[in-house]
Amino acid sequence: MSIMLQEIEEQPAVLERTINAERDKITQIGDHIRSRDIDVILLVARGSSDNAALYGRYLLEVTTGIPVSLAAPSIFTLYKAKMRLNRALVIGVSQSGEGDDINQVLENARAGGALTLGITNEGESTMSKIVDETLLIHAGRERSVAATKTYTGQMLHFVLLANAIGDKRLAYNNIPELVQRSLELKVKVEEAAQRYVFMENCVVVGRGMNYGNSYELALKLMETCYVVAERFSSADFFHGPLAIVERRFPVILFAPSGVTKSSSVQLLDRLKELGADCLSITNDEEIGSVSPLSLELSSNIDELLAPIPFIVPAQLFAAILSEAKGLDPDAPRSLSKVTKTI
Repeated sequence: MSIMLQEIEEQPAVLERTINAERDKITQIGDHIRSRDIDVILLVARGSSDNAALYGRYLLEVTTGIPVSLAAPSIFTLYKAKMRLNRALVIGVSQSGEGDDINQVLENARAGGALTLGITNEGESTMSKIVDETLLIHAGRERSVAATKTYTGQMLHFVLLANAIGDKRLAYNNIPELVQRSLELKVKVEEAAQRYVFMENCVVVGRGMNYGNSYELALKLMETCYVVAERFSSADFFHGPLAIVERRFPVILFAPSGVTKSSSVQLLDRLKELGADCLSITNDEEIGSVSPLSLELSSNIDELLAPIPFIVPAQLFAAILSEAKGLDPDAPRSLSKVTKTI
């Protein structure tokens, strides 16, 4: 078994440990944030962490009503802009805590008056020494180059933070069990992966809370399978990109029940007309019935929490497909675990 697969299977335990270790701290941090006059939240990250932050953006805006923006680090590192952030909460997200550009943004934000948080797997990292408060992922060392357990750990921290500062109570204690159930799809994923052994190009679609997951699965397919994977919102996909779809073209959808269901069904109907090869990750019986191939999760998943259990079969798919293609998911060519950019 690859290290990537091993770490995917560690996720229920990692998420449980993180909840138990961090929830009291996040409650206290939430009290402090609510006492400040915060009118904007800025998220800064790269790679998989940026995809987790994209989920965080949707979740925090929906649950708190505070505008959330994804930072462009180059604004700080290359263009040397001075931002007025005295009423901002700035959150850095990094598995290693050693991204030079992320840390430079955090330093500048703190100097500009912002309250700063770091979400990282490394408690002794540079990031942890820069920020006002650190939220730790209790994942142990992540050895696989392709992030899996730290990605879901980062998303979990956004859930805990949203629960602490927002108006909606989120059933985060259910997340480890939901992820464990997602892992039970492994045999079905192995069967599905055989269908895509010769896949060279595809599109990954997700909307709303799962938009970040569409970016993350596309990244995993590029990293571990060398598949050229584009990613879109289902709404955006109709505005031009649909033209690339022809018979048997692979399209992978994150399609949960809830407010995005109608757009998923509409897209699946159109893709069926075009003869596309569709694989849906869903917890909705209707979507499963109209999709040519589907990986079906538990129906009782809260839509706001769905991206965490939904990414697990996608992670399994990338790792298993990589091996089916005769590749090594633990050693993607040209990549290293920690990437430093300015």
